Amino acid sequence: MLKLFKWAGISLLIMGLFIGIGFYTELRQLYHTVRLFDADVIVHNFSHLPEIAPTKTIEKQGPVFNLGSSAKDLPNTFQYKGEARNIQEFIENSSTTALVVLKGEDITFEQYYQGTDQWDQRISWSVAKSYLSALFGIAVNEGHIPDLDVPVTDYVPNLKGSGYDGVSIKNVLQMSSGVYFNEDYGDFNSDINRFGRIMALGGSFDDFAASLTKDETRPQGTFMHYVSIDTHVLGMVLRAATGERIEDYFTEKLWSKLGTERDAIYITDSTGEPMVLGGLNIISRDYARMGILYRDNGFYRGEQIVPESWIEDSITPDAPHLMPGKRDNATTNFGYGYQWWLPENPDQEFLAIGIYGQYIYINRKHDVVIVKNSAHRDFMANDYESKDIAVAAFRSIARSLTEPEATRDTALMR
Repeated sequence: MLKLFKWAGISLLIMGLFIGIGFYTELRQLYHTVRLFDADVIVHNFSHLPEIAPTKTIEKQGPVFNLGSSAKDLPNTFQYKGEARNIQEFIENSSTTALVVLKGEDITFEQYYQGTDQWDQRISWSVAKSYLSALFGIAVNEGHIPDLDVPVTDYVPNLKGSGYDGVSIKNVLQMSSGVYFNEDYGDFNSDINRFGRIMALGGSFDDFAASLTKDETRPQGTFMHYVSIDTHVLGMVLRAATGERIEDYFTEKLWSKLGTERDAIYITDSTGEPMVLGGLNIISRDYARMGILYRDNGFYRGEQIVPESWIEDSITPDAPHLMPGKRDNATTNFGYGYQWWLPENPDQEFLAIGIYGQYIYINRKHDVVIVKNSAHRDFMANDYESKDIAVAAFRSIARSLTEPEATRDTALMR
């Protein structure tokens, strides 16, 4: 009997080793996904996600669009709700890893923090949604998607019977799809946890989108409910409409035209489909180039890359539930367009925003672009306040590059 247990134990050990070898990639991804946001590794992870997830590389092409340099100090303070706050404390408290400021096409401030450097390819999280919006606008302009009011199921029949059945493209663009999404991290079977398991263990984002249901209490086009998978559905529409893979269309229509310094890297699902809702990894200066493109109405290096009309539509909320400012039952005071954010009381400014403190802030009035990458673990504790404080700091930085000292100080005290 003892020998039987001994051999049984050895057999189980050998079997376990073979299973471990067979599922090494999945187990490794699961381990790193579980620890992705842990305090001791989050900074490293946010600059090295391509090392722990399946990816596709979008190679840089053509000559680099060189940015100039005109060094300026940051202002010492900024005003938030009538209180003076210290800029450096804001940078530290929000766990900033990179801060790049441009006036015109000149870098006025560039600093990297927490052991990271200029060549780190930093995870975009939801900033990637704004890149997808640019691609979508190009496809609309080319005639691939002539009507935003048609259902997404006209392009993606596989979504029939799901929560997206009959939902208009425009409502999906504006995070007003009326799709139910359970984001309870404590519920093993919640949608967010099911999505996390796909990231960790493999599976199809397409299949996940088709598994979602309607929220019967919030019909489409009446309530802004931020559902990240909405952006993946837009990617499904884009693929069907253009007949091209996302990475190919991205390369041809956008990335090859920006004069970037480094490649972009997309995280993918296990089928190889790019994670358009948040999987881009890009160096900070290349995020800034995207900011210049949108600040300058889609005109870049002598070419209209993204239609100006699309950009204006993207940053112009057109329904009460999308307007910046206090709204009934809203979870944020920020407004929303076509995958772009509007701060409260916007003054020619808008943002791409990603969780844990990723920003491309664009201020046309002051001709400024600010990129902030972060590993801010407290971001979700109050994401509205986190974003609002960041905008207050960005506005102070933008004004400091334009207004005379006395005028700027007066503005800061308002």
